[in-house]
Amino acid sequence: MAIEVGSILEGKVSGITKFGAFVDLPESKTGMVHISEVAPTFITEISDHVKVGQIVKVKVLAVNNGKISLSMKQALPKEKQEKQKKQQKPQRGGGSGGNRQPYKPAPPVKSPGDYEWQSSRKASPSSFEDMMSRFKQTSEDKISDLKRGESRGYSRRGNGNGRR
Repeated sequence: MAIEVGSILEGKVSGITKFGAFVDLPESKTGMVHISEVAPTFITEISDHVKVGQIVKVKVLAVNNGKISLSMKQALPKEKQEKQKKQQKPQRGGGSGGNRQPYKPAPPVKSPGDYEWQSSRKASPSSFEDMMSRFKQTSEDKISDLKRGESRGYSRRGNGNGRR
């Protein structure tokens, strides 16, 4: 049987690493199952799911330059995948066995403590004239600061000696 993308084969686990398992396939070929393709749930330790010498069913995901990418979880029938997902204990973050609650995001934080951020802007809606007046005042303040800096001999061009 030729090794083609999408075909389901049986192979023998020949090696295990932190990132996956190597599987000996027919025709003296070897493929690799990445840790994310071992089981339908998140796993941290691959050796909890496969052992060297174990016969496993795998699906061929890709064949690139002689490298064969395999998946154990995609070789399972859909019903079995769903069943395994439900039976698996949560692997992350402590918790109480299979009694995990669905994730609910925390309510948004309006303001830390009693401090109200920019309360003056939110309290009264500004008219266009008010906003323009504030903009002009801010601009004039910035320009006067720049002019004061230039009068002290500092240049905006930065010609090396700090003077014009």
